[in-house]
Amino acid sequence: MTSSDAPPGAAPCRFCGASLERTFVDLGLSPLANAYVRPQDLGKGEVFLPLHVFLCESCLLVQLPEAERPEEIFSDYAYFSSYSQSWLDHCRRYCQAMTERFTLGATSQVVELASNDGYLLQYFQQAGVPVLGVEPAANVAKAAEDKGISTRVEFFGEESARQMVDEGIRADLLLGNNVLAHVPNLNDFVAGMKLLLATDGVLTMEFPHLLQLMEQGQFDTIYHEHYSYFSFHTVFKVFAHHGLVLFDVEELPTHGGSLRIYGRHEEDVAKEETPRVGELLAREEAAGLSGRDGLDAYEAFAQRVRQVKRGLWSFLLEAKRQGRSIVGYGAPAKGNTLLNYCGVRTDFLDYTVDRSPHKQGSFLPGTRIPIHDPEKIRETQPDYVLILPWNLKEEIMEQMAQIRSWGGRFVVAVPQVEVLE
Repeated sequence: MTSSDAPPGAAPCRFCGASLERTFVDLGLSPLANAYVRPQDLGKGEVFLPLHVFLCESCLLVQLPEAERPEEIFSDYAYFSSYSQSWLDHCRRYCQAMTERFTLGATSQVVELASNDGYLLQYFQQAGVPVLGVEPAANVAKAAEDKGISTRVEFFGEESARQMVDEGIRADLLLGNNVLAHVPNLNDFVAGMKLLLATDGVLTMEFPHLLQLMEQGQFDTIYHEHYSYFSFHTVFKVFAHHGLVLFDVEELPTHGGSLRIYGRHEEDVAKEETPRVGELLAREEAAGLSGRDGLDAYEAFAQRVRQVKRGLWSFLLEAKRQGRSIVGYGAPAKGNTLLNYCGVRTDFLDYTVDRSPHKQGSFLPGTRIPIHDPEKIRETQPDYVLILPWNLKEEIMEQMAQIRSWGGRFVVAVPQVEVLE
């Protein structure tokens, strides 16, 4: 679909308000990616919602129109951040780096938005830096409180930021990891950050980089919880619109390629822009993400998605023809997008496993593939293990190295099907 055949009543862009008329990719209908099915609910139906992503031709924000209220997605959440050791290591390094770079100490205030189970704030707390978490999911926030990490159970925006400021709270470091994409009301969220950030404070946000998503064909990172997909070009404009200047940016390997942006108040001229800002803007322009030479780069993405689907189907069909057994490792949201879009169910994948006890005993949404403890792989000795959280493949291959003892092999589907040696 192009702008000339837009659907009637096209949704407005969540940043600039322009009508969304150009398709980025259409993944059909899919259930909520973290709506795991309990055994007692197997006889019930599931709600499938459009997973149709658009490109705003005005501001170039890639986005998924809101198909479900965030309260329905995040108020009781199945994702706990503390079950990935590599992610915890990443957060520990972040806390040490921020403490040193911005001289954080006992008189500082660190606030994390979407603080989950305290996975990150625990390291600041251990260093003696005062912390506060803001987390909308009550079940996850309780896990943080059990660790002694003060957590407000609420959705963040202008209203909640103003309430915190009225209570005397201002953030010297305001951070959010993998939350910016989860916000349907983007302007309200960033305006709240502007209010809560101390006069000379710093904000950092981490989120998957649209450039990597497009170049690596990472369509499985698209699901209903992710409302926006950011290039640096677009996120720079979003923050500038609210009086916040992005003065530095880092490219990270997490989640298949992420950005960590550093922001300040536009009045805080003491923090100078680093060369990395201009360099990344120039690279995105050269890759076609700025739209100055047309939208060809965006239009090519859908074809890459179809190639991944065909590649996975070819592998699964051939393996089954040879009588091979295939199971999954992990029950991440991205895996649910992949399996539902590709139509993979227990006819191809016997089961999957996950380290999180919050998912074990349940079934993947849509595909109804059962989720077991990782010990199940040792018991059944499958021929292939499809790693669904491919961004953690090194960690998983190390944890499950014993599958090689019976000739088992690891497989990933993104950016293309690959049997790992």
